[in-house]
Amino acid sequence: MTQAPQQDRTEGNQPKSTTSVIILFALAACAATTSFRICDPLLPVFAEEFGVRTAQTSGTVTLFAIAYGIMQFFYGPLGDRYGKFNVVSWATLGCAIGALIVVFAPSLEVIEMGRLISGATAAAIVPLSMAWIGDHVAYEQRQATLARFLLGSISGMALGQLLGGVFADTIGWRWAFVWMAAVYFIVGGLLISRRSSVPEKVHTPTQGARIFGPLKQVVSTRWAIMVLVVVLIEGFFVFGPLAFVPAFLHERHGIPVSWAGMISGFFALGAFIYAIRANQFVKWLGERRLVLTGGMTLAIAYGSFMLSTVWYWGVLASILSGLGYYFLHAVLQTHATQMAPAARGSAVSLFASCLFLGQSLGVAVCAWIGDNFGLLAVFPVGIVGLPLLAWFFAWRLRLRQADLNSAAKTSAA
Repeated sequence: MTQAPQQDRTEGNQPKSTTSVIILFALAACAATTSFRICDPLLPVFAEEFGVRTAQTSGTVTLFAIAYGIMQFFYGPLGDRYGKFNVVSWATLGCAIGALIVVFAPSLEVIEMGRLISGATAAAIVPLSMAWIGDHVAYEQRQATLARFLLGSISGMALGQLLGGVFADTIGWRWAFVWMAAVYFIVGGLLISRRSSVPEKVHTPTQGARIFGPLKQVVSTRWAIMVLVVVLIEGFFVFGPLAFVPAFLHERHGIPVSWAGMISGFFALGAFIYAIRANQFVKWLGERRLVLTGGMTLAIAYGSFMLSTVWYWGVLASILSGLGYYFLHAVLQTHATQMAPAARGSAVSLFASCLFLGQSLGVAVCAWIGDNFGLLAVFPVGIVGLPLLAWFFAWRLRLRQADLNSAAKTSAA
């Protein structure tokens, strides 16, 4: 049974109250993705300060991703049962704790603990915000609304890599996390202040039902399992090599950490290009060609990083990587919002869990490769893997569409 106290209508024009909530969600998402990427340019800085190899500092990235992924199993059902906005509000405020631990960390191990807490709290923000939008925005308006919301998370990707490098090269890397803590406190406070006036849809379980029941509902269909497996592999192939781009540019071309982070941050420009022109890209290419184009664009981007002879090749490669990623990921994301409409919070959270677990595994594997064979060797992981993954998913999309068409003809007959 689904209840919707003070529920907005999903037909007609989008209410102003919904728009203001989405703006706050976008700010929270920006903070979460800033935190997600802020350590990428700091890996060589941590290595120098704590006297370890660069690959040994990758735990500051992987532990965030692992916690982010695992906590989706809890946040999705919690959001469905107690309200997605409520959970996002408290989680955003709680994110400041992890940032403050890193600010005062005396060792690499304490930094890793702070990053673990940061990932565990940030995990609620983007998936449950998307699920809330799915609950309160009509389907025909949802794609454009999600694209606008994603501008917040895309901005965070650029800010994370830029700010991490800039703070490291100026007043010190710890101030990057002071900045993060302040943003979380401000945005979290604004969200908390709106809790009583924001509409919610909550899932009230039948007597005896468990809170994790919606997760079982999500994985009850083969297509949902397919989407989850593909996004896990996508996270491995995309973000494994991507985490080492700033360190590679710093090592290969001898540029400052702030420059390397800024160049890697151009990933967000490619993502912006997709977000602004999403409707046109979908119309021109369709789902299957979007997926195939995304896989090939990412492979070209990683090949450009690998073969770069001057640092400014990295700018084009970063833009291509962001554009290619969203060509591929946007199709997966759209299918994720429809895997289980009655348990959308759990569905989108499980989707995010698979993405970040795949990412954490990818970063760990690429750290091992970089430690043993050099950072140059991490890029073939994406160059080979992403076109193959894109081809496989495009093939499965074609089969699914054929099955749906066949079922529609049978129903009509």
